[in-house]
Amino acid sequence: MSVSTAGAAPLFDALGDPNRLRIIVRLCDLGPSSTSQVTSVIPVTRQAASKHLSLLENAGLVTSSRRGRQRVWTVRTEPLAEASDYLTRLSRRWDAAVDRLRAYVED
Repeated sequence: MSVSTAGAAPLFDALGDPNRLRIIVRLCDLGPSSTSQVTSVIPVTRQAASKHLSLLENAGLVTSSRRGRQRVWTVRTEPLAEASDYLTRLSRRWDAAVDRLRAYVED
């Protein structure tokens, strides 16, 4: 599946916040974690952390499930792979533009 510019914006917006990025890194490094484990890596209140997690979930970057009284969060790697593909395609476009400019200037 290919991410469009419009589809990429919410994803990059979610990843653009340092606290949300820390949450994603923590989940990537340590796997599924409870809300308190996840939020231990960011210096905000539990309520603010819950908002960050909700935003990440709305962007499709994490999922949550209930285990007893705890909510456990898991990173979804598919959107991250799609973001990587998007950035790779964008990089190729810039490389092609630079190559065209170089060819024009050198001629």
